[in-house]
Amino acid sequence: MAAQKGKDLLLKIDNGGSFVTVAGLRSKRLAFNSEAVDVTDADSAGRWRELLAGAGVQRASLSGAGIFKDAQSDALIRAGFFSGAVADWQLAIPHFGTVEGPFQITALEYTGNHDGEVTFDIALESAGALSFAAA
Repeated sequence: MAAQKGKDLLLKIDNGGSFVTVAGLRSKRLAFNSEAVDVTDADSAGRWRELLAGAGVQRASLSGAGIFKDAQSDALIRAGFFSGAVADWQLAIPHFGTVEGPFQITALEYTGNHDGEVTFDIALESAGALSFAAA
């Protein structure tokens, strides 16, 4: 993948069947993780660790930080956090593809300096199977 502009990485939340871009995000991060299942035993060759293919739990974490510039996405995120709801989210990665699926907001932080704007940090954890569509 060639170099891309970070501002083109878009995080969107489902709003009744259509996705709304979370406005004002200055940084975004997506991480995929898979837990390994260790099946090593006394007969393992050379005592090397052995892993069971396809058995671990997979998960994804999304995070972002920025400023709210849009009342609609602000309200959706705030309502989602306080209700503990699992919602469909989408992350568009330019020239790579789109990751989509259910996520739950696990952290929502607001900060601000006396001489600056209010900013927020958001963290989401996958809550089911994700799909990937190549660009």
